[in-house]
Amino acid sequence: MMDETVKHDTLLGRFETTLRGLERKARLRSLAPREGLDFASNDYIGLAGLPRMAQAVCRALEQGTPVGAGGSRLLRGNTPEHEALEDAAAQFFRAEKVLLFGGGFIANYAVLTTLPQKGDLLVMDAKIHASAHEGARAGRAQVMEAAHNDVNAFEACIREWRAAGGTGRIWMTVESVYSMDGDIAPLEDLAALADRHDAFLFIDEAHATGIYGPQGRGLAATFEGRENVLVLHTCGKALGSSGALVAGAKVLCDFMVNRSRPFIFATAPSPLVAVATQEALAILQDEPERREKLARLVAFAGQELERTGLAAKGVKASGTQIQPVIVGDNARAMALAAALQARGFDVRGVRPPTVPEGTARLRVSLTLNVDEAAVTRLFDALAEEWERGGP
Repeated sequence: MMDETVKHDTLLGRFETTLRGLERKARLRSLAPREGLDFASNDYIGLAGLPRMAQAVCRALEQGTPVGAGGSRLLRGNTPEHEALEDAAAQFFRAEKVLLFGGGFIANYAVLTTLPQKGDLLVMDAKIHASAHEGARAGRAQVMEAAHNDVNAFEACIREWRAAGGTGRIWMTVESVYSMDGDIAPLEDLAALADRHDAFLFIDEAHATGIYGPQGRGLAATFEGRENVLVLHTCGKALGSSGALVAGAKVLCDFMVNRSRPFIFATAPSPLVAVATQEALAILQDEPERREKLARLVAFAGQELERTGLAAKGVKASGTQIQPVIVGDNARAMALAAALQARGFDVRGVRPPTVPEGTARLRVSLTLNVDEAAVTRLFDALAEEWERGGP
């Protein structure tokens, strides 16, 4: 426990008080090393440590590619590697133009603080990424929240806003695969809703890129290229590198180059990141068996939940590579995670505010860094620890 003698009125006291409060609620976070079998990362198809990725970066270094960009993209930081990646990504995702950002968080923030204008409406799914919430909070549009994956709720927000006199443009933003529940958005219905209301649809494909759709182009592949659809593809998950790609109409990307402060005033990502990401796109096309193998692993995990009795306890298969195990109580979720870690499984607990109050959970991530035998051992261990800790 932290030292309770720290006074709130000392220089650091307010911070100590907040941390002690988090500790009492079993919500205090700390950094932990990666140990044990990987059931925690977003390296879904095993590209992060793939020799082919490392070899591409080594070749680039040998050919003189710098480690750092040396400046923002609008100054001297715009390298041939950045432009080559954006061109390759635009072709791969069938988009008119693509912009590279330093990460998914800043890309979400950049889009939502730049494109929706004053007088516009931004309707957000209730369970969308924290980065989207931060962008919406800092942006200029009016913001409304729609119930999760409820197209009727999105339309109700739009109609309410119009009835109250709203006359601007409408923006809707969703994830295609949700990061904490592993469920999938009704993209076809949302796209139809956007068309009916002459609205924009911004789709965050963070947990779908590289896994779903033709060649791993994501669940939004059908809608890419439409002038009213903007898509975010993060590079630090299934693509095994870092950064994020925003794909959409050329005029929207050009507007961001001219008006997006997170793009204009940030040092460009390392050119080596661009090289690695371009190699990842090539791997997606060359090695479709990676996606197929992951799909089989996801199906197998669902069978194991049934076999171990975890499904009967409410741990239902998500059908995607993100498998939540809802525990509820913060302390119990973290105790379960610690017990599994002690048995050699890197499983992490997730607590509020990342997830709603009362839904603390284990977030089991399925990747090609493990095999079916490891999944079996994990769920056997989870079933045992679940019983040990009570219902």
